[in-house]
Amino acid sequence: MAAVQSYRNLLRAARIAFEGDTRMLTGARESIRRAFRDKATLPASDPSIEPALKHADEVATFLKANVVQGIKQEDNTYKLRIHEHTERGDNESIKFANKSPSVGGVKCCSQR
Repeated sequence: MAAVQSYRNLLRAARIAFEGDTRMLTGARESIRRAFRDKATLPASDPSIEPALKHADEVATFLKANVVQGIKQEDNTYKLRIHEHTERGDNESIKFANKSPSVGGVKCCSQR
């Protein structure tokens, strides 16, 4: 039953992310169907099912929250289709823009 829920959740997320873009929505649906069909014959006790369902749920969340489509306007600008599920940042990273970047306490190569 969890597989059906993940499958439907993923299709719903694709519909939200690619609304109005028939080509992308069709491709996403085909890819989702193919991926689930490939694993449809696995027994319920197979250990690879749980990670696959978790991956499907993560992809659905990513599609809904992070995919924003832009439509090119006549004046060569893009109008973004931001919907209620789109993740909006809090701009915390801007507050740290002037500080030297480092990874694990080591300065980046441009800062050496």
